[in-house]
Amino acid sequence: MTSSTVRTASHTEGVRRPGRWLALAVLVLAVLLVAVDATVLGLATPFLSEDLKPSGTQLLWIGDVYSFVIAGLLVSMGSLGDRIGRKKLLLTGAVAFGAVSVINAYATSPEMMIVARALLGVAGATLMPSTLALIRNLFHDPRERSLAVGIWGAMASAGAAVGPVVGGFLLEHFWWGSVFLINLPVMAVLVLVGIKLIPESKNPNPGPWDLPSVALSLLGMIGVVYAVKEAAAQGLSLDAALAALIGVAALTWFVRRQLTLPAPLLDMRLFRNRGFSGAVLADLLTILGLAGLIFFLSQFLQLVQGRQPLEAGLAELPAAVGAVTAGLIAGVVARRFSVRSVVAGGLAAVGLALASLTTLSQSTGYPLLGASLLVVGVGAGFAFTVTADVILSSVPKEQAGSASAVSETAYELGAALGIALLGSIVTGVYQDFATPAGVPATTAAAAHESLGGAVEASTALAPDAATALVSAAQEAFVDGLRIAAGVGAAVLLATAVAAWFLLKGQKLEDGVEH
Repeated sequence: MTSSTVRTASHTEGVRRPGRWLALAVLVLAVLLVAVDATVLGLATPFLSEDLKPSGTQLLWIGDVYSFVIAGLLVSMGSLGDRIGRKKLLLTGAVAFGAVSVINAYATSPEMMIVARALLGVAGATLMPSTLALIRNLFHDPRERSLAVGIWGAMASAGAAVGPVVGGFLLEHFWWGSVFLINLPVMAVLVLVGIKLIPESKNPNPGPWDLPSVALSLLGMIGVVYAVKEAAAQGLSLDAALAALIGVAALTWFVRRQLTLPAPLLDMRLFRNRGFSGAVLADLLTILGLAGLIFFLSQFLQLVQGRQPLEAGLAELPAAVGAVTAGLIAGVVARRFSVRSVVAGGLAAVGLALASLTTLSQSTGYPLLGASLLVVGVGAGFAFTVTADVILSSVPKEQAGSASAVSETAYELGAALGIALLGSIVTGVYQDFATPAGVPATTAAAAHESLGGAVEASTALAPDAATALVSAAQEAFVDGLRIAAGVGAAVLLATAVAAWFLLKGQKLEDGVEH
């Protein structure tokens, strides 16, 4: 063995912090919970509606405000962690997340629930970028860090698919508030283990935290995400156009301001790096495909094929299994072949799985659905994990929080766009279905709102008319789903080609950081 090999080996041992894998286990559990919290409420909505009796608008805000606030605050919180210390921000956020979960569980009015969900979003925004930035500080050996980022990425991607399973199980055994109380023991463990095992890290020369930039980032992200969701739910409207205009203007101002500040909230010059920009784009569109597919297949499995919530949640598990498996081996595969082949291949896999769903019908058997979900999970696991690793390793350690926040913002924005853009296609096709003869106008209007509305409205009709209405609505929904899958497939396959060129020459770090 040469002296340099001995030095490298001893250096590797020196930087391998004891307890790092236990610390990682707690960090990724927190990430899983934040991701689960974004989807777990979907199944609880009927029970919550019965108890709190929110209006239609209030119900939308209960569902959406969590992801609005997280998307709006991620960049600011990533930058705050760089300044005050990521461990301090993470532990404070964990305590807040646990406390606010209790308020969510015991909310007594729609207004209280909306405020509680918004506060949960604030706490969630402190957890996500801190976890990925702390991984950079816990694991100095790039190969170990790739595996750690893989586990983190697998949990983040799997969270969306695990949410319905967790929600389905809890709702069959407990009341709707239980979907929030599961956060408490996890956050307690995070704080107790984190105090002992997670090292503090921050930027040694951070500069001041620029509050106007925080406000512009929040206003811009919320404006854009709100506009996309509003356009998906209601079609193009003055509200959506105004929100989009305000959001784009605020984000443009935010970018211009960052370029003039000596210590910006987010260093926009990072995007001049072709690999960094390509990784962020791939990140966003991977999650767009994953979130869009899972959201609409949840409805298809329950409202078209008549499965119970827990059964529908379990049916979506192949996506989580695929994401976890691919996430764990993504770093090894990217080093064996190349970053661009793994990311482009992952995106292409998601695109091809979506393309297979253009053959979907009401009677499609589970083997095709399960196989599509598995392929989407594997593709997303590879692409999302490797892009997160590229984003994290292409910036100086001091900016890890800000870079992590960019990765997380792409995740949240991708999830919102996936549901909203594909949703607008499904909704547009669905609302054009022909109402069967003999259905009253008021019932027909309710049925055209959503597939759930059609199933509910049909209960007031005679059996034959009810069957005809539900069948027509289901057929229209499946038509919309097929077209949305085709559009999603085209977007993902085009992104796979773009990633192949943008990530040319990009490599994961090898050896040990000195």
